[in-house]
Amino acid sequence: MSILNYITIASMILMTILILVQTRGASLGAGLGGTGEINMTRRGTDKTLFQLTIIMIVTFVLSLALSIAT
Repeated sequence: MSILNYITIASMILMTILILVQTRGASLGAGLGGTGEINMTRRGTDKTLFQLTIIMIVTFVLSLALSIAT
């Protein structure tokens, strides 16, 4: 296994954890058009988790693309 495979697996696991930790949209009804609290700006820890999630998504996609290309 190459280092690229390890990066892909690690970024997949971290991305999954970061997505599950985020508490945005408290219920299923809020996501499907029911009444729910709508926050337009992310602040503090929520913003940091969101940014880390984006970084992990980009890392995962790039490492997956590079491992397919090689």
